[in-house]
Amino acid sequence: FPEVLSNPRLIPVQGTLNVVMNQNVTLSCHSDSGSPPVRYTLFKRNQKVSTLNRPDLTPSLFNLTINSANDVGEYKCKAQSNISSHGKYSNSLNFTLIVPISKPVLSSPTSQAKKGQNVTLSCLSENGSLPITYVFFKGRKSISPPVKMLKREAAVVFLFINSSSDFGTYKCRAENSFCNNTKYSDSFNFTLAEERSHSQLLIISLGLTLLLFVIGFALAIPFFIIPSYKASK
Repeated sequence: FPEVLSNPRLIPVQGTLNVVMNQNVTLSCHSDSGSPPVRYTLFKRNQKVSTLNRPDLTPSLFNLTINSANDVGEYKCKAQSNISSHGKYSNSLNFTLIVPISKPVLSSPTSQAKKGQNVTLSCLSENGSLPITYVFFKGRKSISPPVKMLKREAAVVFLFINSSSDFGTYKCRAENSFCNNTKYSDSFNFTLAEERSHSQLLIISLGLTLLLFVIGFALAIPFFIIPSYKASK
């Protein structure tokens, strides 16, 4: 006796729903039971994409190319045999478009520091699918655990400049779920801020005192010196 088709299963042949721009993907639509022949129709957002006929219950393979963000919408397939005019629908699939990250930028509010100072480093990739994971390095040694950012915000690490070795070369690394897409920033170096000597501080202090005296004298002219001069006449 003719058997009604079971609901088909729609699965990605490549095993993942994460895709990149211009990637070729294959979707498999298959009813496990029912009487062949079977007509399989693939839909994207309820719009028919393609139809394939199978003489048996082997899967139908639909080949697609992800050309734009519009191609990652909801997909379903429909299986229909000769004994029913309604057909059965599969589960829905949604692709996720993965954008590779851009080269991260490593920055700090200051490029000069002195021993005993707290400083910060920020790392940010302007482009790329979230989440993005950042790691900070000094030389080739990591100085932070992986920091996963769920928003388009910079990852920040706090440092304490304790010795001259802390003025070395810093970098950061960024990566997301895009396969084999790890990017490193340019290097960043703190320079030692010049500490003013005692003589320099004394000269600055004397200069400021002289400047205040000149300003005070100039302000006193119209209020004290000129009235006194007129009174003496």
